[in-house]
Amino acid sequence: MPGTRVVSLVPSLTEAVAVTVPGALVGATEWCSHPADLDVARIGGTKNPDVRGIVALAPDLVIANEEENRAPDLAQLRAAGIEVLVTDVRDLPGAFRELVRVLTACGAGRPRWLDEAEAEWARLPVPEARLRAVIPIWRRPWMVLGRDTFAGDLLRRLGVDNAYATHAERYPRIPLEELRTAARDLVVLPDEPYRFTPEDGPEAFPAPAALVSGRHLTWYGPSLAQAPAVLSGALRAAFR
Repeated sequence: MPGTRVVSLVPSLTEAVAVTVPGALVGATEWCSHPADLDVARIGGTKNPDVRGIVALAPDLVIANEEENRAPDLAQLRAAGIEVLVTDVRDLPGAFRELVRVLTACGAGRPRWLDEAEAEWARLPVPEARLRAVIPIWRRPWMVLGRDTFAGDLLRRLGVDNAYATHAERYPRIPLEELRTAARDLVVLPDEPYRFTPEDGPEAFPAPAALVSGRHLTWYGPSLAQAPAVLSGALRAAFR
């Protein structure tokens, strides 16, 4: 509804709301880095939000994610009489559906960037060849993408098959020696949540390394319109 006061506990949803409904956001986490000029109250992190600070902002709606945010924090917000919308995103179609649900709850119509994002992903050609890869998201200890992940679905659409797509866990801890064997063709290293760099990550693997933008791999929002081109370019660069 018009004039809805929103607090976002999810960086990608923060960007989606800020771009689509200017002025709706009154609070966001310290990790909400986009848009770069976002000027709202900062209410802690995704895992440790300042619940009292959020309540003090008197929001009409708090938007959260079942994976990024903790259930006890969301329960406290609901107990304070605040509506909490919790998203669940495990693949690209789910991301598009949840974005519509969030933006509708914030009083917005369907934005142009969402149409552009759907069009960009729909026009992707069928990959000529497929690569088997591991996708670490952390080291010390090493953790990788497992089953039912949004990022894994994006890579699949780009011709990269996750070696741990059938693992029982969504983010398993795997010994490095096993990862080195599983990365038959490629290792994909995003710059978030762990910030892999040319000097920190590729040296651990014999396979080519694709250093990719974490925002384009793991965020569901306006960045989805550029993600196919950005990610495809990073994958190609690994073999130059």
